[in-house]
Amino acid sequence: MNSSPAIPGGPRGQAGPLASGASPLAPGAEPGAVVLAVEGLVRRFRREDARIVTAVDSVSFELCQGETLGLVGESGCGKSSLARALMHLPAPQGGTVRVAGQALNTLNAGERRDAMRHLQMVFQDPISSLNPRRRIADIVAEPLEIWGAGGAQANRPKVAAALSEVGFDPDTVWQRRPHELSGGQCQRVAIARALMLEPSVLVLDEPVSALDVSVQAQILNLLIDIRGRRAFSMIFISHDLAVIRSVCDRVAVMYLGRIVEIGPTESVYRQPRHPYTRALLDSVLVPGQPLPEDDVIRGELPSLLDPPSGCRFRTRCPRAADLCAQQAPALAPGQALHQVACHFPLSSV
Repeated sequence: MNSSPAIPGGPRGQAGPLASGASPLAPGAEPGAVVLAVEGLVRRFRREDARIVTAVDSVSFELCQGETLGLVGESGCGKSSLARALMHLPAPQGGTVRVAGQALNTLNAGERRDAMRHLQMVFQDPISSLNPRRRIADIVAEPLEIWGAGGAQANRPKVAAALSEVGFDPDTVWQRRPHELSGGQCQRVAIARALMLEPSVLVLDEPVSALDVSVQAQILNLLIDIRGRRAFSMIFISHDLAVIRSVCDRVAVMYLGRIVEIGPTESVYRQPRHPYTRALLDSVLVPGQPLPEDDVIRGELPSLLDPPSGCRFRTRCPRAADLCAQQAPALAPGQALHQVACHFPLSSV
């Protein structure tokens, strides 16, 4: 886990502002009604040897209007699988995803298609997520075309407005193709495409991890500015704890397919309750400080094919006891909205 030098501050220091000085929430904005509710979500995969891997195991959370929820955790913990399950790419095997109050698993194909307009996604690799054969204007207009609203020419004012909103001169990029743009520019195109159907929730799967650090801050500021104008919500997946702290209102920490801690970003960063969260924060390298020795996470991430019984972090946890092997802890209310799934949580003082 490396903190991004494009964003001042770090998990063990004060939260630094983004390059534009933008705050995570737009001025005067307050989280509103629940726009996305996830209840007991389960996503399994069948391997070639017929063994079953449960990548997402009984995950539940809510997302309010205008709020950004960050998802963090080690590689392989299920962050991207959770994002794709939310988008039904493919559909989860268990649990419920409610968008604007509608449970997607109870809708027929046509109704689900209508509801999914409210939920759009931006993928990690900005270049491979765009069709290399299509012009930029056609890529951005593709959601409208799929919905029968015509292509780029029929929607030229709307496509041009979307390109302008993400920082392009529409006339300059209209005829270009993805290979003629940089990675950061391609990600701007992907964001413009995701906004064409005016979603209420934007799912971003590590949208800046493939970009140079100088470009990362530009994309993050762009997302915050657009969210302030459009008042949509975001689920922001990242392994970069400094990025999460600068962008997100709340953060959920995942470990081996489950959420082990969730709460307001500053509360989780300043007073982590789960030993895994504490270890993640202490593992971040900070310029001018010695390398961590005693606080780093020990051992390897267990296999999802055979996860530990009880608490899945117990095999690497210094506080583990017999109870941890016998019973899986559930998210329990902590201070205010700060919840932790641990039999022996860290002190909050």
